[in-house]
Amino acid sequence: MSSVLVKPVATGREKKQFLELPWTIYRDVPQWVPPLRMNQKEMVNFSRCPFYDVASIQTFLAYRDGVPCGRIAAIDNPEHNRRYPEDQRGFLGFFESIDDQQVAHQLFDAARHWLEGRGHRMLRGPINPSLNYEVGLLIEGFDLPPTFMMTYNRPYYQRLWEEYGFTKAQDLYAFAGNVTKLESPDPKYRLIYDECLRRFQPKMRTLDRSRFMDDVRMFLDIYNRSLVSTWGFVPLSPAEVDHLAKALRYLIIPEMTCVVEIEGRPVAAVFGLLDYNPIIKQIDGRLFPFGFLKLFFKRRHIRRVRLMSTNILPEYQHWGLGLVATSQLIPKGLEMGLEEAEFSWVLESNHLSRKTLERAGIDREKTYRVFDYLPNSIG
Repeated sequence: MSSVLVKPVATGREKKQFLELPWTIYRDVPQWVPPLRMNQKEMVNFSRCPFYDVASIQTFLAYRDGVPCGRIAAIDNPEHNRRYPEDQRGFLGFFESIDDQQVAHQLFDAARHWLEGRGHRMLRGPINPSLNYEVGLLIEGFDLPPTFMMTYNRPYYQRLWEEYGFTKAQDLYAFAGNVTKLESPDPKYRLIYDECLRRFQPKMRTLDRSRFMDDVRMFLDIYNRSLVSTWGFVPLSPAEVDHLAKALRYLIIPEMTCVVEIEGRPVAAVFGLLDYNPIIKQIDGRLFPFGFLKLFFKRRHIRRVRLMSTNILPEYQHWGLGLVATSQLIPKGLEMGLEEAEFSWVLESNHLSRKTLERAGIDREKTYRVFDYLPNSIG
């Protein structure tokens, strides 16, 4: 067997090969959806991304006989290590490989050695590039295409990671079902819903088009403050908040949002994003010159929504405000012709959310896994 060469990505040609490799890996996989090319360049810092104002990344390519056959990114996230001093580690992301353990092994070696040079012997991944973006390796649900901003990979990837020495850190779930299932909640939750309305008398509204950017920033602020106890969470930086607000401006449909206010103060927010993936597949991930027009004008034909974030300030959690907020989206979704809703992702350790979805009759459709690597995992 010919030898494998792994090298750091440095030149413009190598950057192009890194970005285009997935088209080779998934060329015969009908479920795969290409990434938005512009977004992928940002996520690996080939064009400016505010996440890397503090964090660092080094990408690697594997070659066999001069042909790219694998890739990986090593990510040093100082904010994670500052927030979790007992859990100092480096991160791996953007992994792709042919079905060859030698290729995967050398990619993991290259990324591990780069991170060890920065003082990180424990590793976690795949994280692309943090928990605020795309996370996890798909391990169940390969027959279904991914929903917008969720990952997809070959089934053999799990074996490549585990044979190197990675072990499970946490699973993440995607629950999905017909929108009509959400119209008739469990009677127990109806009591919680009614009591929440009685106790707090909340006011519900959608994001305001006249001050849309301010509202998106408000939502991201609630997002940051509500997830402080979530496993592995690191708040978005002010620069990331601003950058994401500008990007979401063109993707968020106000009808798929709900802000809950108590005594004039926003305390909870939920939003769903349409599943743009079928259109992204049609335009092959290219927004320009005309892809963005298809994305905009064809979105009325989308029949699936990803309910991706229900965030409640800590002092108001466990009172049912999430149920109140989500319930506002159901009739609007039906009016828009939406047929399916995916709730993703939900941490395995988030027992409350899991139980709520299961009692509502929403099925677990996909499972994603985040892996950890300890220094003594291999010899």
